[in-house]
Formats: sequence, C-alpha cells, structure tokens
Amino acid sequence: MTNPYLTPERLALQARARKVAMTEVLPVADELDRQGADIPDALIERLAVEGYFGIRVPAEYGGLGLGVFEYVLVTEELSRAWMSVPSLLARGNGFGCDVPDPEHRAELLRRSARGEWIGAFSASEPGAGSDLAGISCRAHRLGSNWVLTGEKRWTGNAIRADFIVMIAREHDPAPGEHRTTGLVALLIEKKPGTLPKGMVATPIDKIGYHGITTYNLHLDGVLVPASAALEGNAFAGVVHGLNVARVHTAARAIGLARGALEDSQAYLLERHQFERPLASFQALRFTLADMAADIEAARALTYQAAHALDAGDQSATLPSMCKLVATEMAVRVTNQAMQLHGGNGYTTERRVERYWRDARLTTIFEGTSEIQRTLIADNLLGHKR
Repeated sequence: MTNPYLTPERLALQARARKVAMTEVLPVADELDRQGADIPDALIERLAVEGYFGIRVPAEYGGLGLGVFEYVLVTEELSRAWMSVPSLLARGNGFGCDVPDPEHRAELLRRSARGEWIGAFSASEPGAGSDLAGISCRAHRLGSNWVLTGEKRWTGNAIRADFIVMIAREHDPAPGEHRTTGLVALLIEKKPGTLPKGMVATPIDKIGYHGITTYNLHLDGVLVPASAALEGNAFAGVVHGLNVARVHTAARAIGLARGALEDSQAYLLERHQFERPLASFQALRFTLADMAADIEAARALTYQAAHALDAGDQSATLPSMCKLVATEMAVRVTNQAMQLHGGNGYTTERRVERYWRDARLTTIFEGTSEIQRTLIADNLLGHKR
C-alpha cells in the first residue's frame, strides 16, 4: 500500500535496514539472546559502518543528518530481529554531546556518528523511577569537582559505555520552587570496560532484554570535573529527550510485534493438525488478521508522531499516545503469537518467546503505560504538574 510518508529515499533506507536486520542481526540474536550475552563488538562495528549511530547527527559532523522519522524506520527493522540493537543506537546519535565547549561538542558529535561515543543514561533510583523529581543521589561541589554519592538503578550499558550521563541532585528546592529544581546532568567520561573510582556496578538479572547488561550503581564519593555539567535544565532536557525516546520505543514495539506476526504466518502454514494446515482454521486466521491490523494502526500513529517531532512539535501528546498504543499492542500481539504457536511457542526453539519477553518491557521503560495515560489526559485537560 502507498504511504505518503515513505519517500523513495526513506524506502531505500528501510530496505537496507531490513536486509541488515535479517542477515546480520537476527543470526546473532538467535545465538546470543538465549545466553544472556551482550551485543558483540563485531556487530556494533557493522552498525557503525551503516551509519546507524549517526542517523540524527548533522552531516557536517559525519552523521546521516536525518530526522526522527528515519530513526523510527531503522529502529523497527532492527527490532524485528533484536530489540537490544536499536536500544544501543539510542546511546549514540548525539546523546551525551551537549557539552558547553563548542570544539569539544563537535568532537563528540563526530565520535558519536562513527559509533565511537556510546553511552549510558542513569536517572532512575531505588526510590525514583517515573517520579524524576524524587531523585536523591547527591552531587555537591568540592573545589574543581563534583562529588557523587548515592544509588542508581536501571543503568544499561554502564560498564561498556564510553560515558555515563547521570542525573543527580545538587540541592533541594526552596519553598515554593518546583520539585525538579536543583537537578543537574553530569557527563562522566570513562574508558569502556571500566568504572570511575568509587562506583560499583551490580548486574540486574532480567527475564529479557538481553544484549545490553543493566546495572545498579552504588556511588561513594565519585569525583567528576566541574566542567562535566551538561548545558540546559536537567529536568527539561530529560523531558525533551523522552518525546523522541517514546516514539523510538513505539517503533521497537512495532518491530517486535511484526516479528511475532511474520513468524506466526510461517508457522500456521508449516504446522499441520487434523490432516490440514493450521492456516485453514478460521479462528487462527482471524487472530492473525487482528494482529496485522493492530500493528498497522500502531505504525500509522507512530509515523504521525515522528513526523510531528521533525516538524518541530514539542508536545508530549502524540509521543505518549504512540508509545501507549504501540507497546500495549506489542504485548497483546506477541501473546497471541505465543498462543498460535501452542506448546512450541513456550520453548526457546522459536523466536516468538523472545519477542514476548521483550515486548513486556516496552510498556514499562520510558514511562509506563499509566504514565502515558496521565500525560495524555493532562494535555487534553490543560493540567500542569
């Protein structure tokens, strides 16, 4: 079908990403995901050659100079193979480059575009997740340094990263100030495979989302140069970034659901019961049709949200809507795919269980479904928090 958003250039980008996903990412995912292993360096280097770490980096710094829409196209294709791969791309693409010094910023953007500046984001804490204003990890000034003390949770890629962007609290808000007052974003530069002195990382044993190891961080007097403070308001920066992150997550969810659909199509044709293929049973055919329609509807909303962001619309409504719709759809569709596969779906012999496990996370990270509903309702009713 013709889609007005899909120009010849975008279709070519999509086709190339699909080829990379199915021929280079999928075999690696099939081998390593069940082992809980990280994305290998060789695959990261291949993604860098394709330019995927610089999709949204301006061409003057060696990036592709494209927008959120193209980012979404590539993300869906790669997620169909392994959701962790486009999640790693989000840790490039200009992330961690908002330093005050223009020359340093340009250097970091060039490294980011080459896939040589891949980071980790550390905001959540044991007592602060969706409530970013609840952050208690402390950053206090001591001479020419910041000193970090506290705990962080859900910091993916922390050890392998070239840097960690950490949100901490410099001071408590004064009476009458917003609860987010006093937050600061710090860029912690480091060598991959190491952690700064005073930082200890403990892996979190997840049921899915393998390929990127996620950590709890314990900070005990970690020293960071005073120049490490990123530009802009820390809270506003996170909120702005979440608009893109939520559309990105919607695309990840759509990719997972599409993988479940395509695998189910093949399974219904190959599997026979009662001397005929499963594809001939009306109840199963109807389930497959519902799955396909749900995916297409979520994709249309996600395309609309991506287009709006590229057009300069900074409202959180469409990103929250597409994130809510796509991720809830992915949970439903991957669950239906498990059912269509019967007992075979409940084994690691089939990819559908991976899509099912990973889809479940999409309704949680980057703001839960309940948070998205809250944001949508707030925007509809003109409520400010």
